[in-house]
Amino acid sequence: MYKIRLRPLAAAIIVSGCSSATFAQLGTNLSVDVRSLSMGNAVTADPPGISAIHFNPAALTKIEGLQTDVQGILANFDIKREFEVPAGYNVFGYSDDPMVCNDGPEVSSDLCTDFKSTINGDVEYVSLYVPVLKKMVDLGEGLPMAAPTAGIAYNPPGSKTTFATAMYAPLVAGFGAENGNPANYMGQQVALERITYLSPSIAYEVNDELSVGASVGMSYQAIGLKTDLRFPNELIGMLRMIDEVVCTPFKENSDIITDILLLGICNAQEGMNPFGRFGQMQLALEQSLSPSYNLGVLWEPTDDFSFGMVYQSAAKMRLKGKYHIDNANAPRELINGLMSSPTGQILAAILGFPNNIPASESGLVSMDFEYPAHFQAGIKYKLLPDLQVNFDVGWTDYKAWDKFRFEFDRQISALKIAKLLSENVSDSSLALPLEFTSPWNFGIGLEYSATDRLKLRAGYEPRTSAIPDNKRNTMVPINNAQLFGLGVGYRFDADTDLDLSIGFLRSKDNIPANTSSLANQTGVNNLLLNPYAGLNVKTDTKITILGLNYRTRW
Repeated sequence: MYKIRLRPLAAAIIVSGCSSATFAQLGTNLSVDVRSLSMGNAVTADPPGISAIHFNPAALTKIEGLQTDVQGILANFDIKREFEVPAGYNVFGYSDDPMVCNDGPEVSSDLCTDFKSTINGDVEYVSLYVPVLKKMVDLGEGLPMAAPTAGIAYNPPGSKTTFATAMYAPLVAGFGAENGNPANYMGQQVALERITYLSPSIAYEVNDELSVGASVGMSYQAIGLKTDLRFPNELIGMLRMIDEVVCTPFKENSDIITDILLLGICNAQEGMNPFGRFGQMQLALEQSLSPSYNLGVLWEPTDDFSFGMVYQSAAKMRLKGKYHIDNANAPRELINGLMSSPTGQILAAILGFPNNIPASESGLVSMDFEYPAHFQAGIKYKLLPDLQVNFDVGWTDYKAWDKFRFEFDRQISALKIAKLLSENVSDSSLALPLEFTSPWNFGIGLEYSATDRLKLRAGYEPRTSAIPDNKRNTMVPINNAQLFGLGVGYRFDADTDLDLSIGFLRSKDNIPANTSSLANQTGVNNLLLNPYAGLNVKTDTKITILGLNYRTRW
C-alpha cells in the first residue's frame, strides 16, 4: 500500500523528483555499451571501441583508420512492490483502508476486521517519454525497453589524433501500471531519460605509453510522471472524525449558529477520508540541449598493465514543462464548506487558503536540475597471457541532489494549504528535500582469450545506494543493488568484431512502517508524500539486459 494526502500537486511533484533521483542509479551505464556491461563497467583502463567517448575518451587513440560501431540493447524490467499491514495499524483511529482491508460495505466498523495478507503493486509494462509527442508511451505488457546506439571514429593514417562521435543513452528507465494498481499512488507512469545525440570527441597519443582525450556530449533530458494521489494523515483522520461524529446531527438542519461555531465544515457535501483518492497529477519536464564534457587519461607502460582515469562533468539544466492536476471532490468540498461560513471565511483568509479548489489545474512548471558529476579510475592487468582482470573504483556526486525545487507559473491551491506545514513550500513553489549522499563504488571484470578469435567475459558491480534509509520509496524501487554480466566476443576477420552480452541487476529493499518520509511515515507532518503511511513496504527489482554490438573497420 502506498498513498498520502493533501493536494494533488504537492505530492505528485515530489514523486517526480524522487523518480529522477532513483532512476539515475537504476539505469546508469546499463544502456551505453555491450562489452562494458559484461565487464561490470570496469573498463576505464580498457575502454571498448567508440564507447570510449563515454568511459574514457583517451582510449580512442587505440582505433586505427575509420571504424563504426552499431549496438542494440534490450532491457526487461521486473519490479515487484508489496505492502503489508503491521500490528496496530491505524490513522487517527481508522484502519478501514480499502487498499488493505477486505471488509465490505456491510461492515460498519471504523476498524478493519479482515486485513489482506499482502497487497501487490507490481510494475506491468515499460514506459518511455517521447519527445516529439511530448507524452509518455506504454510499450505494452511483456515488451522490453530498446536502446539502439551508434558511433563513428577516424584516425588519419600516421596521425596521433583520433576524432569520434556517437549517439548513446547514459540513462533510460521507465515503468507503468494499469488503473487500480495499489502502487499508482507513487507513480502510475514514470519515465527518466538522458540521451546523448551528438558527442564530438578528440584523443591525442602523447607517446607510446600515454594518451589523453576529451569529448563534449550534447544530450536531451526528460522527466515524465503520471500519478494518483492520496494522503493517509492524522490531520485528515481528524477531519473525518469531525465529519462523521461532530457534524452528523447538523447535516440536514444546520443554521447560522452552527455554521459560525463549526466554521462551515459540516456543510461539505463529501467529507475528508485519509484513505480516499485526492486526484491525479501529470507532469513532464525536458531540456533539448544539455551539454557536458568528459576528460580522460590512459597510461599503458607495458602490454600487461594499463591505468585509466575519467572525469564526467555535471550537467546543470533548467528543465521546463507542463503539469495538469485533477482534484477530487472531497478537498474541494472542504473549502466550499469553509467559504459558506463567516468564521470559515475569516479562518481561510488568515491562513491564506484559496477561496476554492478547481476541478482541474494546469500550467507551466520548471526546475533547476543537475545531472551529477562522475569520476572513475581503474586498472587492467593480465594475470596470465590469456586471462585479463579489470578493476575500477568510481564516485558520483549524488549529493548535488540535496533538494529539488519546482517552480510554477501561478499560485497552486494545493501549495497554499501545504505551506502551513512546511518551510519548503510557498504559494507557487515546492522544494523536495532528498538529502542524497555521494557513495564510492567498484566494479571488476574478467576477460579470457579462449582463442585468437574468441573471448569470454564476466563482470560484477555492486552498487551502493545514494538514497538515505529515511528517503527510500517505491517510485525508486532500488536501494543497494548488484549487477552481474556475462559476454562473448568473436572476431570474424581483421576488421570485424561481434560482442554479445547479458546483464542482470538485482535489488531488494525493505522499508518498515514509519521509517521513510517519502513513503510510509506517520504523523501530522507527513502531508506531502507518504501515501503508504503506517504500512510495511517491500520492493524486489530485477533488470535483465541483452546486448549485441557489431564493430567494423574500413
